[in-house]
Amino acid sequence: MKRTIGFFMVFILGMTAFGCNGDQGAAENAQNAENNGQEEQTEGDNAADTPKNVIVMVGDGMGLGQMEVARLFEHGKEGELFMETLPNVALSRTYSADNMVTDSAAAGTAIANGEKTNNGMLGVSPDGDELTSIIDIFKEQGKTVGVVSTNTVTDATPAGFIAKVESRSGQDDIARQLFEGKYDIALGGGESYFEPDAQDGDDLLASFEEEGYEIVRTRDELENFEPNSESKLLGLFHPSFMNYVGDREANDSKEPTLVEMAETAIETASKNEDGFFLMIEGARIDHVSHAADFGGIWRETIEFDQAVEHAVNWAEEDGDTLVVVLADHETMGIAASEEMDIEGLKEIGVSPEYMASQLEVDEETNNYTSDSIRAVFKEYANIEMSDEEIEQFQANVLDPDDPEGRPVLLHIVGWEIGSIIADHYRGGAMNRQIRAESDTGGHTANMVPVFSCGVAAEQFEGVLDNTDIPRMIAEISGYEFSLD
Repeated sequence: MKRTIGFFMVFILGMTAFGCNGDQGAAENAQNAENNGQEEQTEGDNAADTPKNVIVMVGDGMGLGQMEVARLFEHGKEGELFMETLPNVALSRTYSADNMVTDSAAAGTAIANGEKTNNGMLGVSPDGDELTSIIDIFKEQGKTVGVVSTNTVTDATPAGFIAKVESRSGQDDIARQLFEGKYDIALGGGESYFEPDAQDGDDLLASFEEEGYEIVRTRDELENFEPNSESKLLGLFHPSFMNYVGDREANDSKEPTLVEMAETAIETASKNEDGFFLMIEGARIDHVSHAADFGGIWRETIEFDQAVEHAVNWAEEDGDTLVVVLADHETMGIAASEEMDIEGLKEIGVSPEYMASQLEVDEETNNYTSDSIRAVFKEYANIEMSDEEIEQFQANVLDPDDPEGRPVLLHIVGWEIGSIIADHYRGGAMNRQIRAESDTGGHTANMVPVFSCGVAAEQFEGVLDNTDIPRMIAEISGYEFSLD
């Protein structure tokens, strides 16, 4: 059954509808209206009815705790993140159809398709019916559309916009749907899902090239890309997830930053005179939060904030763009505790996952050696591990389902390392037992922030549901959002 939404009214408040610079922008706009008279204000009202371009920016797993940690680490207690300066602020509930705590797949589906689904499902209802994505609505209007992520371009959040699958684990199928959907821009990790081994022998990348996509794999190649109005761009910068900000130097990464990907995506998309829709995700905020990695939360959130700043500054100059900044859910109940040792945490320069990769395995026990555990914690986290703590760590990282008694997956080992570090330096996060028992690996039901600026942004106020957001975007853009 089709139903059309039409219950969100557009409230135009003179030139303040354009404002992306908070109180300062509003004051300047008010002064301009006073100086230029009613005729100028009327022109502003007409221009502000519908945006030509929409940029949705998702901080995956980014709750208020992650933001506060990043703010304190980067700017101090009297400073502020750029996203906090945006003039319109709301909160969003994030529950999924089958759980009070959502995973990224159900959350991505909600913010792209305006409907709740079960955890693990993408672009389909709990019954498996295909949903309508906001990105497809914009594409049907002749606009350039794309997704950008520091995760794989086939993982939960971008896939919520471009794919229809009942299991988020089918990233090879999602890669094919990215091709079949003819989405103009995709930048991130996940090259392995496009290769013949993942595609039953088909060379999917060759198919993209035949369709006129330019494929780039390094920061330099992205920087040298020169877009035009016909450009289609596929950037695959890592076989899997892109590197954490803190690990780029240690891993000699040749990847672009999120800011650089955002810059190129916006520059490319803006060549279309009919407008564009982009989803830009700071994905690894979630991953560092799973590991209770406070230094990583700081670095990943700041990079996301810098990407927001670039997008907002571009939108302010353009004058015909809506920017919505939000999180899909919160991860690990991160809190800026009073006893948190900020300077100690800031000195830890690499991720717990990188630390895990430096551990050595004992060939007799198949577990990590005590000496390597002691050395890694001392070198990278400045923590002296006792014999009892090492023994407990070795027990915690054993995979109970492995008949050989080998450790769990590397990123899960990283989670264990991160929890020890967070506890040592008194960072506020849920404990490892709650995380281990959680189907989502430590997500919470906490409400998350929604910031907005630009054309008709003043509508994003109050307490919203995550499904409201794509419906509101469609409505204020003048499109009918039909839901099955």
